[in-house]
Amino acid sequence: MGDIDRKKLKVAFLSSEVVPYAKTGGLADVSGTLPVELKRAGVGEILVFMPAYREAKESRNEISKECEISFDFCGKRTTAGFMRGKLSDYVDIILIENDEYYDREGLYVTPNGDYPDNAQRFSFFSLASLYYMKQIELHPHIIHCNDWQTSLVPIFLKTTFSDDDNFKNTAVCLTVHNLAYQGNFSFEQISPLNIPPEYLTEEALKHYDSYSFLKGGLIFSTVVNTVSRKYSKEIQTPEFGCGMENILKNRSKTVFGILNGVDYSQWNPETDKLIPFNYSAEKLEGKKKCKEVLQKNSKLDISPEIPLLGIVSRLAYQKGIDILAETIPEIVDAGGQVVVLGTGEARYEEALRKRASEFKRAVSVTIGFDNELAHLIEAGCDFFLMPSRYEPCGLNQMYSLKYGTIPIVRATGGLDDTIIDFDKDMEQGNGFKFEELTPSEFFSAIKRALNCYSSSEWNKIIENAMRCDFSWRKSAEEYIKLYKTALAIEGVI
Repeated sequence: MGDIDRKKLKVAFLSSEVVPYAKTGGLADVSGTLPVELKRAGVGEILVFMPAYREAKESRNEISKECEISFDFCGKRTTAGFMRGKLSDYVDIILIENDEYYDREGLYVTPNGDYPDNAQRFSFFSLASLYYMKQIELHPHIIHCNDWQTSLVPIFLKTTFSDDDNFKNTAVCLTVHNLAYQGNFSFEQISPLNIPPEYLTEEALKHYDSYSFLKGGLIFSTVVNTVSRKYSKEIQTPEFGCGMENILKNRSKTVFGILNGVDYSQWNPETDKLIPFNYSAEKLEGKKKCKEVLQKNSKLDISPEIPLLGIVSRLAYQKGIDILAETIPEIVDAGGQVVVLGTGEARYEEALRKRASEFKRAVSVTIGFDNELAHLIEAGCDFFLMPSRYEPCGLNQMYSLKYGTIPIVRATGGLDDTIIDFDKDMEQGNGFKFEELTPSEFFSAIKRALNCYSSSEWNKIIENAMRCDFSWRKSAEEYIKLYKTALAIEGVI
């Protein structure tokens, strides 16, 4: 395999949401941070693309109009506007404007479900990005796509741009942040896109009774990666593959896993402006004070001796909230307290509210999202709970480590990659893990954690946890290696 100087690498990074311009979830955080870290790591040129949603245009970020490009789309001549903003002094973002598609209240959904024209909205975004690269003569070595919204890019390169020299040395990297979201559409929804019939077969976009954008990306991208090594293996199995496992298994040599990183400028107990007391691994007094504030604000019994277990999460089946609700009485019986922050499915909100009313001085449940409280839970708790059914990467367990809050997690996806069970390795161990997702197994791990809390080993596990480094710098280096692998596969290097 040859090589290419990273200083010569040109990367186009396409994402449907990017902080600080628009956000619904973790994809936006990754997309706002990774390109900046790649540039910091020495990548020569990186340009980010995102739709110009109403939210982005109304944000306080400085944006300037740049140009317009017209092209054929859905059987008619359509115009895209292009606006330029900044992610950093060295990384720009291009916002693709089309008010018919993007001047809406939400990014993807209405209160009644997905926008019915999402297939057109995100096909337009992908095509417009490619036309813009061609116009400014950006010859990308890598087009980095993210999730189903940009998964038609490799198909457009093989159809609309098949004879275009602008992309003759381009490889496509597709990052799957959550395989469960696949961009599935009916034939009626995708027919206006005029995709050639050879790409509407079972060997391409056809997926059971629908047509899947993500499937197209999984088949035709040069390389595919997920956001943890364990998840990259799990999605090749029926349990986690969401119907795509055979596609991924068949190309397993080009499926990779790279952990997301943590933005330690936002999540660091030494500098965190959202917690009442700062602290470090060497001086933990501030953590004890944060615990007292959290217990007081949560109307729990105030005692430094009582183990405090927290969770900040979407209240959803994926997150194992049913298992949590069932286990809470045992945690309380064992002398623990539980603090919950989250919002989600009504049945889980109700189950947790019920637990809070049953155990008034031991369980606190806040329905909603409060960033300041999220930071206080990370700082003030002794343990952080993540009984997920699957977890592509997970960030809270990595935040928790930095705050000396010991994770108790199910051994799945990124949770398994980042947490080493303390009972199995006391030198490196930074948390507690369990395999089988049952209340008894979950509580068994909690009991082991509580035994550690009351032992002479407690300071050791906190020390192990707080010295862990999951910064974006490491992830950026792995992405550069992945880009070079993709270029080698395409024969560019």
